[in-house]
Amino acid sequence: MAKLIEAALFDLDGVIAFTDRYHYLGWKRLADDEGWDFDETLNHQLRGVSRMESLQVILDHNGVELPEDKKKQLTDRKNGYYQKLLEDINEDDLYPGALEFVAALRERDVKTALASGSRNAMTVVNSLRLEGFFDAFVTGHDLDRSKPDPQIFELSAERLGVPAERCVVFEDAESGIEAGLAAGMYCVGVGEAELLPNAEQTFTKYADIDVDALIETGRIKR
Repeated sequence: MAKLIEAALFDLDGVIAFTDRYHYLGWKRLADDEGWDFDETLNHQLRGVSRMESLQVILDHNGVELPEDKKKQLTDRKNGYYQKLLEDINEDDLYPGALEFVAALRERDVKTALASGSRNAMTVVNSLRLEGFFDAFVTGHDLDRSKPDPQIFELSAERLGVPAERCVVFEDAESGIEAGLAAGMYCVGVGEAELLPNAEQTFTKYADIDVDALIETGRIKR
């Protein structure tokens, strides 16, 4: 089998596991503490961006201006709420079929990396026992630039020893799709096509992906 794709890079939230609901609950509690408006529609704007950028979205929505030290205090508090919520994460929070798909790629000698901008990514990895599914891990602790900057995917490819043009990215956020494209990689959107307009291909069920077609062509279906 001719192989175009030699490595697959996966975001964590909304791609391998549904940790986004824990993020939502963390931000919701902070917003309630402060008397700010926050709902799931606004929460959708936070997907794929950093903690501080997420706070800024909420502040802008509520017309609030704060000094940087206060913002840091607030993001630290939200992170504490999130870490406490993560104590309840379990196999029910895995994206259906995700680990089976990753395993199928590895059986075909495709290298895999988990590429998450979250600084809590390894907590999720350890809680869900994901260590054996990936050859490399890149998290927010490794980065100084967030998506849509391509740094996260460039570093992932470097750690795997695979050139960008042989990598495919799986992302559920527009900022992640933009980062993957900027890195010169194939990109697959995880979710509804209308929510990921820059993704050339999307899916909602891992079972619908033709694994061999992906490896041979970079496309999820023949």
